[in-house]
Order: sequence, then C-alpha cells, then structure tokens
Amino acid sequence: MQRLDLSHSELPDLQFVLMVLALCTSDLQTMNAPRPVREAVFNRCWALMHESPPPVNRQERVLDLKHSDEITLEALVHVIRQTFEDHGIVELTWEHPPSEPTRESTPEAGPLVERLQQWEPPPDELNPPSSSSTNPTH
Repeated sequence: MQRLDLSHSELPDLQFVLMVLALCTSDLQTMNAPRPVREAVFNRCWALMHESPPPVNRQERVLDLKHSDEITLEALVHVIRQTFEDHGIVELTWEHPPSEPTRESTPEAGPLVERLQQWEPPPDELNPPSSSSTNPTH
C-alpha cells in the first residue's frame, strides 16, 4: 500500500502538489479519499490559478505549473492540506504499483521533468561506495 502523509510528506512543494493532483485526477478505486473530496481539491487549486471554471473533461483536468512561483506553490500546498483536513483526511493511501509512463512527455513538459530529476539524485549517488567496502582490510 502506498502512503502520503499530507502534513509531513518530506517532498518539495512542487513534487507534493504534482503528486497529490495526479492522485486526485486519477481513476484509482483504492484511494482513501472519496471522489468528491478529490474533485474539491483539484477545483480549489484550479481556482487559485485561473479565473475560468475548472474543466469537466478528465483529460483536461491538469494544472500547468511551469510558470508558478514559490508563493503560488505555497498557496497550493495550503489549499490541498486544508481541503483534506476539512474532510478528516491526514494521509492519502492507495493500492497501486508504480507503472511506466503510458506516453512520452510533451516538449513543453521537458523543463519540468528536468527540474524534477534534479531534486532526486540517481540511486548510485545516494549511497556512494565507502572506502572500506572497496578496499577491504584483512
């Protein structure tokens, strides 16, 4: 089971917002947040960034965060946390294994993908080999 603590996610704001909005707009049946709450989260986030009503078509329910600033991200994080808290949800849980992307990223998403990759170093940089493991002494 996957879990995301909404108050202490330990994710940078952009990753947190992208993760939660992806969960809110997904078709996951096993998520602990009911569909109306998930829609409320997306709609409130949409309202922070747009003057028009949120799209009804699921494929169009995507927020473009490429040009957002820190203040916008902080506001989105606050709205997400507050909306879930108002409904008594402090942690999101869902049952779904990670999957490969179903399509290539658009050229417009390239800068965002690059930013996300810079937050998480590759696995080999997380645990560099120590000198004792590469040069054992007997």
